[in-house]
Amino acid sequence: MLIYIARRLLWTPVLLVSASLFVFVLGRFGPGDPVEVALGQHYTPEAASRLREQRGLDDPVAVQYGRYVWNAAHGDFGTSYRYQGKSVSSLLGPKLWVSAQLFLAGMLITVSIGVPIGFYAALRQGSWIDPAVVGAALVLYALPIFIVAPVLIMVFALWLGFVPTSGWGGFFDKRMILPAVTIGVPGIAVFARLMRASTLDVLGQDFIRTARAKGLRERVVNTRHTARNALIPILTILGFSLAGMLGGALITELIYGIPGVGSFSLDAIFQRDYPVITALALIGATSLVVANLVVDILYAAVDPRIRYS
Repeated sequence: MLIYIARRLLWTPVLLVSASLFVFVLGRFGPGDPVEVALGQHYTPEAASRLREQRGLDDPVAVQYGRYVWNAAHGDFGTSYRYQGKSVSSLLGPKLWVSAQLFLAGMLITVSIGVPIGFYAALRQGSWIDPAVVGAALVLYALPIFIVAPVLIMVFALWLGFVPTSGWGGFFDKRMILPAVTIGVPGIAVFARLMRASTLDVLGQDFIRTARAKGLRERVVNTRHTARNALIPILTILGFSLAGMLGGALITELIYGIPGVGSFSLDAIFQRDYPVITALALIGATSLVVANLVVDILYAAVDPRIRYS
């Protein structure tokens, strides 16, 4: 297990450096002149020359990349081109916190609903519950977020009046429910189908038959042996599902008017605010790398084949 974790830890810096290099090239050699974007209507050759010198844009590319990595490691992503005088970190900090809360709520809904439903459907194979769950999962997975969100708003906000239609009030506010369910619906379908397939595979293994032959109660067999081993494949896709949910969270923020990074990132793209764009790309890539590292460590803790190898 320690060797497995050590290998994953050694790969993490390589992935982070690769992500930072890609993001740096994106911002440095992207379309348009960043100096022209920063100066806007105040652009003159003299002002452009001064700004290039101030920001070190005339330095060798290797020097610029080293300075970029050093500053990013200390949380300094430069100054926004659009919001002159404001650092990217100060602009992104509150918005990232809002998006992180929405992302966490959506992931909790996905796992806490999808996994138990898939497990229960596998245990009830042969009854009407199993095909019903499979069919419902296929339908939910096929529904895009821009259809799920209006339906949830119309039913639970406008018709029933359970929750507000939009806005933001924090993690424990009622306005969190609909956005979290919106980004969690596709994940519920994926996790339910995978958990069902994994459970059926485990139920056919020899150690399950051995546990039953020893006289263990069915509840003990299901909780101690079946569920634990069926969760192993779930961990393997947990890291990959984060990327898809991240994109869904950005769209959800736009629909519900949540002051996260969704609308802010689109605005930065349209305004060619490269410091903000590169900061968001680097933070997103770093988050995915770290999340997959945590998933790999959990995988090693759960799977005995890795723990004792």
